[in-house]
Amino acid sequence: MAFGGTVSAHPLDGAVVAVVGASGALGSLVARGAAARGAGLVLVGRDEARLRAVVEGADVVVGDLGDATLGERVVEVARGRHGRLDGVVNAAGVVAFGPLADTDDAVVEELFLTNVVGPLFLARRVLPALQESGGFLVNLSAVVAEHPMAGMAAYSASKAALTAADRALARELRRSGVDVIDVRPPHTETGLADRPIAGRAPAMPTGADPARVATIIGEAIVGDCADLPSEAFVR
Repeated sequence: MAFGGTVSAHPLDGAVVAVVGASGALGSLVARGAAARGAGLVLVGRDEARLRAVVEGADVVVGDLGDATLGERVVEVARGRHGRLDGVVNAAGVVAFGPLADTDDAVVEELFLTNVVGPLFLARRVLPALQESGGFLVNLSAVVAEHPMAGMAAYSASKAALTAADRALARELRRSGVDVIDVRPPHTETGLADRPIAGRAPAMPTGADPARVATIIGEAIVGDCADLPSEAFVR
C-alpha cells in the first residue's frame, strides 16, 4: 500500500534519473541497475573521480547533500543535457553509534543535516522538474525508522524523520503525478557501519546483500510500489 494511494509504474528505458550518493556501495549499484534498464544518469556525490567510475559517460554533479543549492544544479544538468528529469534516488546518508548522552551536538547536527534536512532541501528543488515529467522520488531511510535501536537514538530519529517526510510528501503530491518511494532496508553490507561519524558499531549479524537490495529498489521503481519496508527485503 502506497503512502499516497495508487502509484504508477516508472519504466527506466529512456528515463533521466539522478542518483545522489552514487559513489557509495548501494548508490552505485542502484545507478548501474538503472543504466542497465536504459536510463540516462546524473550521478551526484562529493568525489568526482569515484562518480565517473560508476557508469561510463554519465553526467556528474559534485556536491554535498547538505548544500541547499545542490538540487538546483542537478536539475540544471539534467535539463541542459537531456531536457528533463524523470526521477531522483537519494542514497546518501551517515550513521553514528553510542548513547545519546555521549554524543556531541555536532554529531547530532550532522546526522540530521545529511539524513533529513539535506533530502528536504533536495526535494524542494527537484520537485518542479519531477512534476513536469510525472516522475518519482526515492529516499533511502532505514529499518531503524521502524525499529529504533538503543545506542543509535539520534540516527534512528533522523531516519524516522525522513520516513515521516516521505509519507507526508506522498500525500502532498498525490494529484501531481509524482510518486514517492520510501525505502527502509535492513542492515546491509555497504560498509557504512565501518565508517561512522562517531562511535563504534556494535557486533551485528551479517547484513543483507547490497546487490539484492539495489535490485529490489529498481523493481519498486519500474513497478507500482511506493513503500519498501524492511520485510520487503526478506524473502
